[in-house]
Amino acid sequence: MARAVPRNQIAGVKTHARRIATLFALISSAAANAQIAPDGSWHYLAQPYAMFPNMHGKTGIADLPTVPVDEDPGDIFDHLQMGAMLYLEARNDHWAFSSDVLYMDLGSDIESSVGPVDIVGDADVSQIGWELAVLRRITPSFELGVGLTYNQVDVDLDLTTTTILGATDRSGGLEQNWIDPTIVFRATRPLDDDGRWFFQARGNVGGFGVGSDLMWQIMAHVIFRPSEKWSFSFGYRVIDIDFEDGSGPDHFVYDMQTFGPELRLGINF
Repeated sequence: MARAVPRNQIAGVKTHARRIATLFALISSAAANAQIAPDGSWHYLAQPYAMFPNMHGKTGIADLPTVPVDEDPGDIFDHLQMGAMLYLEARNDHWAFSSDVLYMDLGSDIESSVGPVDIVGDADVSQIGWELAVLRRITPSFELGVGLTYNQVDVDLDLTTTTILGATDRSGGLEQNWIDPTIVFRATRPLDDDGRWFFQARGNVGGFGVGSDLMWQIMAHVIFRPSEKWSFSFGYRVIDIDFEDGSGPDHFVYDMQTFGPELRLGINF
């Protein structure tokens, strides 16, 4: 049974939806003069990439205290145990089908205070995000579609809480899996007359209480294509997930924003 969405969460969804709609309109207007020559054939893209993320938010499991996470790329790569990211796409003049897989396994040092309670310890978080999407070309430069994002987050906490009564060691782990339906947009604009440089923006908004209370992401890249086969891109990405479920020993909180620059290598065929 789907959880009831609080009124303040609904208001937040409407606010983000208005912002995304405004962004759609601005990007669509800015890219109105872009042209993509139709040829009726299918094209394919394999794109491994690296993200240099910051993470800011909070996580909590069971009856353990909810703890803040505030990590920059240096902190994350110090604690990174494994990471893998791969984007795949098949497209023709009218349709695009894409798969985007992101996996990170990392740790975070915890040091915070909640009232008279001091909390120190470690958090280990592994995260899989797998988005499948289909996009329909609306104009030569603008695509709109839908997607499903599978999320798996595994959190292990090892904490020491200190009060006036003394210190207590507590630990636990919990894994959650959920799927977020999303609305997806993409806009592409050439930056030169030779078709080598492009600007591309892509975004999602979804969850809506089906999985996450709200999830959204947006990314913007400058793409360089020195040949028909190869492409290189540099950009910035923000992923925001607000998920909470369960109670007692099954309580799980993952309210996190991951953001930072990306580097991508594209193989076109």
